[in-house]
Amino acid sequence: MAKRFGSTVAVVMGRIASLLGPGRMRSIARFNRRVTNPIQRLWAPYLPYYAVIEHTGRKSGKQYQTPVMAFVERGKLAVMLNYGAESDWVRNIKAAGSAGVVHRGNRYRLSDPQVVPTDSPDLPSAIQAAGAGAGSALYGTLVRTGG
Repeated sequence: MAKRFGSTVAVVMGRIASLLGPGRMRSIARFNRRVTNPIQRLWAPYLPYYAVIEHTGRKSGKQYQTPVMAFVERGKLAVMLNYGAESDWVRNIKAAGSAGVVHRGNRYRLSDPQVVPTDSPDLPSAIQAAGAGAGSALYGTLVRTGG
C-alpha cells in the first residue's frame, strides 16, 4: 500500500511538472524554499518516500538542508528533479561529489551523485513511470553513517 502511494504521488508530481513547464516550476521552487521547506524539514527525515539532503553551498560554503521526495532501494537514492537539474541544491551536490541524507531517521552519505534521464533502467519504476514531467533524476549510492 505504501509503495503504491509513493508511486502515485511521483506520477502526479511528474504530470504537474509537465503541465506547468520549467518557468512556473521555478516559481514554485522559490516559494517552497521560503515557505514550505522549513515546515517539511521537521517531518521529511522520518517518513517513507521523503528525505532531507544535507549539502554545502558551492559559493557561500553555507550548510543547507533540502527536503525531497526520495526513493531509497538497495542502497541507492533516486530523487525526481521536478524543478530541473539546475536547482541550486543539485548543483551543490554535483560540485561536492557527495551529500548527507537523512531518511526514515537514519543518516547516510550519498556518493557518486549523477543526474540521469528518468527512463534509466537503474531508477525505481515509480520514477520511470512519472518521468516525462521531470525528465531527469538525481541518482547515487548511499552508505549508512549513523542512526
